[in-house]
Amino acid sequence: MAYAVVAPHEQRWITRPHAEGEPARHVAEVSTDLAGMDHVRANVWRYEPGAAGRRHRHPAQDETFVVLDGTLSIYLGDPPERRDVPAGSLVHVTAGTALQSVNHGDADLVVYAHGWPPEDEHAELLPSAV
Repeated sequence: MAYAVVAPHEQRWITRPHAEGEPARHVAEVSTDLAGMDHVRANVWRYEPGAAGRRHRHPAQDETFVVLDGTLSIYLGDPPERRDVPAGSLVHVTAGTALQSVNHGDADLVVYAHGWPPEDEHAELLPSAV
């Protein structure tokens, strides 16, 4: 396949584990199944209001986030520094940098996340910044 087009209705949202009563995060894994990307990782994330990802650090993978809707609050570095990133903005995080994504807004947050090179191992999990 020389190209791929992924439409919103083609995405299959997977709800990530979360504690009862906590707002959920949902992911559409687009890289391999939908877009045929073999050399990168790509996901679209949807965070309900108040949802928080896990603070983590990738040893070898850079990550780039494009905010599609809402405002991403991302906690970067150690100690964590909060940056509020509006729709239409991009955040690039180099490998080895601690990060945590949070939706402090009143509406869903939608973010495209792109990671390269894809890692076979899991990221190092860190204590939450929030």
